[in-house]
Amino acid sequence: MGEPEYESVVLVKQEVFVYKIPPRQSNRSYRAADWNLLDPIWTGRLRMVAKGRSLCVKLEDKTNGTLFANCPIESYPGVAIEAVSDSSRYFVLRIQDGNGRTAFIGLGFGDRSDSFDMNVALQDHFKWVKNEEKIEKEKVEPKQQLDLGFKEGETIKINMKIT
Repeated sequence: MGEPEYESVVLVKQEVFVYKIPPRQSNRSYRAADWNLLDPIWTGRLRMVAKGRSLCVKLEDKTNGTLFANCPIESYPGVAIEAVSDSSRYFVLRIQDGNGRTAFIGLGFGDRSDSFDMNVALQDHFKWVKNEEKIEKEKVEPKQQLDLGFKEGETIKINMKIT
């Protein structure tokens, strides 16, 4: 039995906007200009929570904390969260319910610095995961140590001027 994993809140943003987005056309990236940005379908709080190596974005009601949507993220950049091509304040999230059904929604921030904070939190978490995997790998197969000792018959000469 392994040690218990603790849940840590990586990021909290008090106001985010959720939009209904049109279906993706071919492999063209999503554009926030195609959404009805003046009329979000939901407004609430965003909490990004890490538990071990997994990360999820939880959209919750501001007043009572009721969960509106959950977005588990396996990798970044990846399918679960994707930046739009025409703005740095908007993202597309793949949300999941308890039965494993998925849907895509638009997520927007009122301020550009909030979306920057989210990007940094995502990058920091997955950089940490990558370092943890590297450490685990080195435990199994340690790095080859450098042999910096003198070989048989090898000498060094030191010139010292002492007055």
